[in-house]
Amino acid sequence: MSLNSTPSSERTHIGIFGRRNAGKSSIINAITGQNLAIVSDIKGTTTDPVLKTMELLPLGPVVLIDTPGLDDDGELGALRIEKAYQILNKTDIAVLVMDAAAGMTSEDKAILEQIQAKKIPCVAVFNKVDMLTDRNHIDNHIDTIPSVSVSTATGEHIRELKELIASLVSSDKNERRIVADLIHPMDLIVLVVPIDSAAPKGRLILPQQQTIRDILDSGAVSVVVRETELAETLQKLNRKPDLVITDSQAFAEVSAIVPRDVPLTSFSILFARYKGDLDTVVHGAQMLDELQNDDTVLIAEGCTHHRQCEDIGTVKLPRLIKKYTGKAVHFEFCSGTEFPSDLKRYRLIIHCGGCTLNEREMKHRQQCAREQQIAITNYGIAIAHMNGILKRSIEPLTINC
Repeated sequence: MSLNSTPSSERTHIGIFGRRNAGKSSIINAITGQNLAIVSDIKGTTTDPVLKTMELLPLGPVVLIDTPGLDDDGELGALRIEKAYQILNKTDIAVLVMDAAAGMTSEDKAILEQIQAKKIPCVAVFNKVDMLTDRNHIDNHIDTIPSVSVSTATGEHIRELKELIASLVSSDKNERRIVADLIHPMDLIVLVVPIDSAAPKGRLILPQQQTIRDILDSGAVSVVVRETELAETLQKLNRKPDLVITDSQAFAEVSAIVPRDVPLTSFSILFARYKGDLDTVVHGAQMLDELQNDDTVLIAEGCTHHRQCEDIGTVKLPRLIKKYTGKAVHFEFCSGTEFPSDLKRYRLIIHCGGCTLNEREMKHRQQCAREQQIAITNYGIAIAHMNGILKRSIEPLTINC
């Protein structure tokens, strides 16, 4: 993906589900007009979820996810089916593909129940209608979701399928903003961006890029500085900033520099609101005060990256938590898609801002924690809490700056 491409986390995720040989890969190729997925008559060609980012009219930027067959067999097949079901946690729109001759099977009904339980918009696709000798007896009607009969071989009703998928895109998806709804045109926003060994050389990390773009889109003015130049920068400005946004790692230092009457928050806290439920993660930070010896804390990241010697997730946060609590706390770590389904052994989960996760997956992880009654918070909120500035750092998110 080029640097100017829409990040995967901001794209509509379209999951393609169905039994082996129902034509899932053919559907992807038909709606994109490209040979993105391998098509074969051999069952089980797609053995793992395959994600493709692209622009798809009339939807715009999307991620298409081709999943393994729901009727896969054997021990390995069961693992593949489990992977297909896990994709639901990041799916914004589900496309359930069925062979028109076979109709809806027990496997199709089972995943449709999960799709509807998770309240995922879904369209049913009855494929291969060109192979039917008698179309009068095709049962392509499902009361609870829209459906369409298509042929990927002839292109029949593929345009209607694309339009149907586009109609399911949530109208509020483009209304979510990182910071623009908290500021006004010509507001002065100062962003504090430490440059350390863990920072990607020659560029800013994704949350910083996205926040700056959101500020520009709102017509406000952004000033980007390191924490080492913050005090001098504030002195040189001809007025106080309307908002200061800092990297969470510099929270304590920045809070001491920025006057109390200037709103202050962090990139991580903004993303806690943007991607998930702010109340949940603010409440979860209170568990830091209740940790005891031998409690286990899970530190979770949405992405995978090369670990530096002063990595925030595996080094800085554990060190800060041990110092803050004075307890012999144990830590476990996960990253990328490997978020545990069983959370009961943890007393607290501390998650990153989730800039690489889409909103649905981030909210799914928080919901899993709530259902299992495990406290969950986020990097920036945890750091603000341990520095005694949590109340100050969430004030800009609860009032209009």
